[in-house]
Amino acid sequence: MSTSKLFEPYKLGPITLSNRTVMAPLTRNRAIAGLVPNPLAVEYYAQRASAGLLITEASQISQQGQGYQDTPGIYSKEQIGGWKKVTDAVHAKGGHIFIQLWHVGRISHTDLQPNNGKPVAPSAIRAKGKTYVNNTFTETSEPRALELSEIPELIEDYRVAAKNAIEAGFDGVEIHAANGYLLEQFARDSTNKRTDEYGGSIENRARLMLEVTKAVVKEIGADRTGIRISPVTPANDAAIDSDPQKLFDYIVDGLSAEKLVYLHVVEGATGGPRDNAPFDYASLRKRFKGAYIGNNAYDLALAEKVLAAGEADLIAFGKPFISNPDLVERLKTGSALNKPDQATFYGGGAKGYTDYPTLAEARQAAE
Repeated sequence: MSTSKLFEPYKLGPITLSNRTVMAPLTRNRAIAGLVPNPLAVEYYAQRASAGLLITEASQISQQGQGYQDTPGIYSKEQIGGWKKVTDAVHAKGGHIFIQLWHVGRISHTDLQPNNGKPVAPSAIRAKGKTYVNNTFTETSEPRALELSEIPELIEDYRVAAKNAIEAGFDGVEIHAANGYLLEQFARDSTNKRTDEYGGSIENRARLMLEVTKAVVKEIGADRTGIRISPVTPANDAAIDSDPQKLFDYIVDGLSAEKLVYLHVVEGATGGPRDNAPFDYASLRKRFKGAYIGNNAYDLALAEKVLAAGEADLIAFGKPFISNPDLVERLKTGSALNKPDQATFYGGGAKGYTDYPTLAEARQAAE
């Protein structure tokens, strides 16, 4: 039985987490009509409520923010009602849950956009990649550059989504500013070629991310607002910035000034190597005054090492939580982990979603 720091309680703003494990956001593409969370999601998240903190699958702030079929939203009354059932179930189990707020930017398809319009981006640069729409993988559509006049409305969409999240019973929100989606598209000089006040200098390219953050903080409070960044991931054809250290040091200084409750950092390439590009994560840790969540390819040994060294406060696990609803107990007792079935990650029903056995259920089945 492990007695490591990973299983100690942690005070995150106004809430006390039962341990330092975080369930990372995991897209599962199971929303029902109206992009409402699937009723199965109630069971799915409740099964995993022993995590110190659950962060939901990314959920779009508007129809324009959607990039893949069957992903839930947080902009309609029906979606708020669907999420309320999830948060009630998690809280009944003693868990805590944040929702991840998402706008994909150019990683979308005209079939998902209002009036079949072009996806929006900082600049009209098409991503070399695919999205999932009409039950098939399809090349992303050519985007259009957001007009300067549209940016206030975009920021307002984030504010309203955060307000909706609290109405739905969430303990807080995580702003998705990682993995090559809209806010990161604005931040990186590889995807942002604007010449107005949202392009060019680091200060200009970071502006939208910081303005969105300020709007969300003003609406729901800094102690209920976290953010996710991925300084050197190549995800979604977003080439690494020409000076990622300088860019993200500046961004994190701005985020820390807003007193956010946590900074969630994808260290390395999302779902890939942790050392794909040089980057000093300790610099971010030093600059940010709130909790630091380490993410990407963590196992128990690495989690314990990083926590013991004070290099992070919380550790996020992704795929292991898909196949192990009782991941915390399995890590604590040194038990074997269920292997995830990748064929059921995206779309479908209960199979590969709510049917992975807990240790107790596995033992019972073996008797």
